[in-house]
Amino acid sequence: MEREQRKIVIPSQFLGDVQKNKSGRGTFIEKGKIYSEILGILSTNKEYINIIPLKGRYNPIENDFVIGVVEEALGSGWLVDINAAYPALLHVNEVPWDVEFGETEKYLNHGDCIMAKILQVDQEKKIQITLKDRNLYKIKGGQILKVEPSKVPRIIGKKGSMINLLKKYLKCRLFVGQNGRIWIDGEQDTINKVIDTINVIEKEALSYGLTNKIENLLKKDTQVVH
Repeated sequence: MEREQRKIVIPSQFLGDVQKNKSGRGTFIEKGKIYSEILGILSTNKEYINIIPLKGRYNPIENDFVIGVVEEALGSGWLVDINAAYPALLHVNEVPWDVEFGETEKYLNHGDCIMAKILQVDQEKKIQITLKDRNLYKIKGGQILKVEPSKVPRIIGKKGSMINLLKKYLKCRLFVGQNGRIWIDGEQDTINKVIDTINVIEKEALSYGLTNKIENLLKKDTQVVH
């Protein structure tokens, strides 16, 4: 049974000292101590203390993987909705194609979906993304499911445990964006089962023993005998 603590913290709540931990997303440092910046769920690992917001838009962090929807093709790039407060810029230098100036619409246009990575977030909250990484490309086919960004770590699971369960039992292709969008590809019946299972995970994200519960559910549903 899982023992990971799922503690809800409030803004300005003391979380630890900088000598023992690093300040991660949703936290701030004052006089050598780490405090919560927002209302959310405490999430710790070997190095960082993070706070995952209970609700709200995605807070972009460099190197996060996201699913974006193209809003507009520009002369030398694209504006992309990544479920953040501001759209992200995808420059022509950050795609795997040789794009001539003014011909961006030939490659990506309004409504197209992409798998991308956060390249940079500056102090003015201007966001740049890239497609220059492995397994990043324009999405074709499949279905995109939207979830609360705060539930993404639970949907992925420790070291990808939850996603691996879905792939193992339902034989599907999955890409989980940190921004609360999930791409699912496979037979329509499979896609429906994945969506139903993710809805359960999202609903019970704060409960203990969820990974075991989901595996038992998938075993029963797919009639896999171990």
